Amino acid sequence: MAVSGSKDFELDVADYVEEAFERCGLELRTGYDLKSANRSLNLMLAEWSNRGLNQWTINQKVLPMVQNTTSYTIDATTPTATIDVLDVFIRETIGGVSTDVPLSRMSRSEYANLSTKTTTGKPNQYLIDKQISPTITVWPAPDQSSKYELYLNVLSRMDDADAGANTLQIPFRFYPCLAAGLAYYLALKRAPEKVSMLKQLYEEEFERALSQDQDRVSFRIAPDLRGYNLG
Repeated sequence: MAVSGSKDFELDVADYVEEAFERCGLELRTGYDLKSANRSLNLMLAEWSNRGLNQWTINQKVLPMVQNTTSYTIDATTPTATIDVLDVFIRETIGGVSTDVPLSRMSRSEYANLSTKTTTGKPNQYLIDKQISPTITVWPAPDQSSKYELYLNVLSRMDDADAGANTLQIPFRFYPCLAAGLAYYLALKRAPEKVSMLKQLYEEEFERALSQDQDRVSFRIAPDLRGYNLG
């Protein structure tokens, strides 16, 4: 027998809703059923943002720096609904040669304890203010405008599920997880007797998908022996 040769299987919102209703032992009958399921789906996507790092939602932003200006709105030029900033580096260009230098993150209290917030120079630290429209504050304040650019790797919000014909912004490996999660959310409202079983399945699917969505890099731990006399 010949295989299909296709790798384009993708569910839209209506497909996920229908699958979730069937897992709850129910049928999708009315427009309100679809509206209710869409609402649950969008709430679940918001919950995913709190669960950990979704690699496919990482974007890089570049913010031009202005002399003596310390605070910048992260989504001002390229709105992507930033959830958090993962890491930051500054690109310094001198004589046509660019050098990237990572910045270290400060807490709010560490920034508050800086005695000279107006110090100028090459920025080496930053603070993220997680407001509805998040901002980044650097220290020291840049001493030039054209010399520095701020690069941010940010975790962004996924696109909403607005209409039944919409597809969702998730990779193939997360399809089972999303179907299981939506079934659990719907069971909370429509099939309480299946909540426990569907929740367990959802958590198992999520853990499996998340385990494949992590960086596979070498990790080594070595003891700090500087305080010991090895002679």
